[in-house]
Parts: sequence; structure tokens; C-alpha cells
Amino acid sequence: MRIVKSDDIVKIVRDMCIRANCHINGDIKDALEKSAETEKSDVARGVLKNLLKNAEIAHEKEVPICQDTGMAVFFIEIGGDVHVEGATITEAVNEGVRRGYTEGYLRKSVVADPLRRVNTNDNTPAVIYCDFVKGDKIKITLAPKGFGSENKSAIKMLNPSDGVEGVIDFVTETVRKAGANPCPPMVVGVGIGGTLDKAAQLSKKALTRDIDVPNSDAYYAELEKKLLERVNKLGIGPQGMGGTTTALAVNIETFPTHIAGLPVAVNISCHATRHATEII
Repeated sequence: MRIVKSDDIVKIVRDMCIRANCHINGDIKDALEKSAETEKSDVARGVLKNLLKNAEIAHEKEVPICQDTGMAVFFIEIGGDVHVEGATITEAVNEGVRRGYTEGYLRKSVVADPLRRVNTNDNTPAVIYCDFVKGDKIKITLAPKGFGSENKSAIKMLNPSDGVEGVIDFVTETVRKAGANPCPPMVVGVGIGGTLDKAAQLSKKALTRDIDVPNSDAYYAELEKKLLERVNKLGIGPQGMGGTTTALAVNIETFPTHIAGLPVAVNISCHATRHATEII
């Protein structure tokens, strides 16, 4: 049995919060640079270059890429041969978020109650999903999720007879309705299968996969390409200015489902699609 001190988790999560919000990931940066070269609209190309300049300034000065530093969402894989000593993992993660958002001067955007709307003033609690796996390590993935894009996400319980075309139509229509609001070019996370709640979780988790890594199943990797082509034909373009770059990628995650159902969730993310991973 391997012992991990909860204080170590706190420190790692604290640093992840700051890093994810201030330093754009390499896969996103590469995609923006490539899109700036291939984009056919002069106006849209200028917008993409401005987004890259913004990311460069954020990186150099270690300031947030966006003023909305999001609600902290975590996907954690916990090895069966690991014991956390001290606080629980949930307590340690929330303390890390508290320190990261306070010491990193990141905007605190979480309210304690969805209707009474009083700010917690430290961006806690985080949303935490845990999976238990083999081994003696803990893998922590953070996705700070801004709500300009989160608010444009959607879920639909399709009929099995709707099939793949039903999925394509729903994803495309969700992006069309989102328009310029999620700060495109977007990354589109799609969750297919499971139950209503599982599909939503899958769509969020899909956004933590680097966009230069296709789905490991060739069928879904091809569907990702097809959806990206369909979405980019909408002509929304960077920041809604028109053009051929409405999305940088479509990432799909799946799970077995019931014979009578076909749940599909679409979680839209902005051009930054912030995410960070650490293994303890």
C-alpha cells in the first residue's frame, strides 16, 4: 500500500488551477496556429491571431487567458493500492482550489446555492468525479469550465432508431444555436450512451482529451471528423465573425446504454478549453 499525504494533493491542485487558467495547452495552441493558416476569411484569420496573442500575453505574464476562470471540474483516477493520509481526497482538492484561486488572483465564480446566489468567495466547492482503478497512483485532471460556453451545452434522449444521423443532427443544431456565445472557435465534447447523467459526464470528460488525439475506436474517430466538417460548414467562425473555423475539434466519449435509449450530451467549450493533468 502506497501512502500519499493529502497536503501533497493540496499543493498539486493549487498549482494546477493557476497553470490551467494562465497557460494554454500545446494542442490548443497548435490548432489555433494551424487554423490561422487555413482560415479563408481575412477577418476570421485576424481574430485567430488575436486569440494567439492573448494566449501569449497570458503565458508571459501568468495572468488568466480569460476573465471567467470557471468552475473547477475534476476527473480523478484513484489506484486501489493508494491510501490518502490526512484529509480526504475531496477535502484536499477543495483546499487546493481555495488556495489556487485565492493566491493566483483568479476570479471566484461559484455561488453556494443556485437560487440564493451568495458567492463562496474561494471558488469552492469543485465538481469532482472519481474512478477507482488498479495501481498505486492518483491521476488528477482539472478542467476549469467557464459558463459562457457551459450555458450553451445541451442533452437529448434520442430514440435508438434515430441512429448516427440523429446524433449528427443534434450536435450540429446545438452548435448552431450556440452561435458566437461560447467564444468560438469551440471544442465540442460529445457524450453518447449510459444514462442522462452519464452522457453529460462523458461530454465534459471528452473536453479533457487533447484535441490532437482521436477516439481510440476507429468508428468514433471517423465520426469526430465528420462532425467537425459539418460544424465548420455552419459558418459561425471565430468569435462569430464568419469563416471556416467554427470549431477546432469534436471529441466523443461513449458508454454502454440501455436497449431502449440513446442519450446524447453536447458540452461546448471555448477556444481556450483549459485542462491540466498530474499523476501522483
